[in-house]
Amino acid sequence: MKTALLQLNASDDPSANLDKTLTYFNEAASKGAQFILTPEVTNCVSTSRRHQSDVLQHEESDITLAALRGAAKSKGVWLLIGSLCLKTNSEDGRFANRSFMISPEGDIVARYDKIHMFDVDVSPEERWRESDGYRPGSQAVVAQTSFAPVGMTVCYDVRFPHLLMALANSGAEILTVPSAFSPVTGAAHWHILMRARAIETGCFVLAPAQTGEHQSSSHKTRRTYGHSLVITPWGEIQMDAGDAPGVYMTDLDMGEVAKARKRVPSLANARPFDGPE
Repeated sequence: MKTALLQLNASDDPSANLDKTLTYFNEAASKGAQFILTPEVTNCVSTSRRHQSDVLQHEESDITLAALRGAAKSKGVWLLIGSLCLKTNSEDGRFANRSFMISPEGDIVARYDKIHMFDVDVSPEERWRESDGYRPGSQAVVAQTSFAPVGMTVCYDVRFPHLLMALANSGAEILTVPSAFSPVTGAAHWHILMRARAIETGCFVLAPAQTGEHQSSSHKTRRTYGHSLVITPWGEIQMDAGDAPGVYMTDLDMGEVAKARKRVPSLANARPFDGPE
């Protein structure tokens, strides 16, 4: 199956980001992609909650979601919108970091709200409290598509193997990990984490990523690691996009899932256990 990962350098302007995303989407579709994936926070990369409050929308009125649903229908392709920052009706005003699986008919097949919040001090200069602005999800999701069951995660979720194992045990053959990874943690852990999750589950891991320095209208800029990845069920790096924005194409052989799981049947061999006490 011909697949395209879109590596973006999104700003804090949803309209400008949408124009670029559609340009890449159309390029991918013209090259024959049947499944196209965008990274985390496709619509807006911002470090300012105030700015986000000014430019973000609720799901039903989000311009990026509406346009990309229309694009998927127009081209007749499957689309994973890695995630969108969206307003919610939460009393505390926090946003959702929500991933969408879109069918070739433009329908929303599945939604997934990022469960694990990136609340860490990466370095003295880099501190993140994602839960200050985002409401965590609580429901794991496997999207049913015409080509494979797809387990949906977002970025920091990849550090919690029990979630991805649960998705594989529920039938997932592809795991999506759209991301906006920190350059510091990316250089140290990105490739290792993605390969480990593929090996543990016998799944393809598809990780479209944000990359570079993200332009801001009025506040602190942000940098992300890039290196969108496709990892085989055997844990091999099938594609690494490096750090340049663009469209990155590859072919998925879904028969590799059964082959890897036959060679190392860890999902089938897992056993319950007690303790430790």
